Amino acid sequence: MRLTVFGATGGVGQEIVRQARAAGHEVTAVVRDPARLPDGLRDTAPHTVVPLGDGAAVRAAVAGRDAVLSGLGARGRRAGGVAERLTGQVLRAMEAEGGGRLLVVSAAPVGPEPADDPLPDRVVRRLIGAVLKEVYADLARMEAALAASATDWTSVRPPKLTNGPLTGAYRTVVGGTPRSGRSLARADVAHAMLALIDDPSAVKQGVGVAY
Repeated sequence: MRLTVFGATGGVGQEIVRQARAAGHEVTAVVRDPARLPDGLRDTAPHTVVPLGDGAAVRAAVAGRDAVLSGLGARGRRAGGVAERLTGQVLRAMEAEGGGRLLVVSAAPVGPEPADDPLPDRVVRRLIGAVLKEVYADLARMEAALAASATDWTSVRPPKLTNGPLTGAYRTVVGGTPRSGRSLARADVAHAMLALIDDPSAVKQGVGVAY
């Protein structure tokens, strides 16, 4: 497949590029600073320097692709509308090209709370939600923009992200959230996103993923 990856220098983005290349896909990593790509990825993955404020450049990056994957989002507690704003630019570019397949990273608290979650997990979820309220509000607005778009989108919603190894052994709930899901490695988030590209049940859905 021909894939474009936004946010390719982030933790999840790097993993998407690495795994997609290993699987034999043609990957274009969209970056603002190529120096932030690790040497191994810079050598093996074509990359395009794209100012996300340049609509024509973003449109060129998504044109003719089989899927677009995005790891764009806040890198701290202060979101500043990053996910909504940057994903919005990708959406506008894709809609100008007639739509297409788009997969993005969101977060578990944006999805529905499992009805059977144990009380301690619900308490922890609410505490984290209070601390990261601004980040989750930004992601919720991003998801609202996805739902209103003409793209065949999927929002992948992991819980706490870790730097653990790729396992491929995680739970996936289309339209819901795994019970007692507390963490997921960035490598497995990337694995899930790539696996969901061709899953028709995930189109226009949020997908909860967790160990």
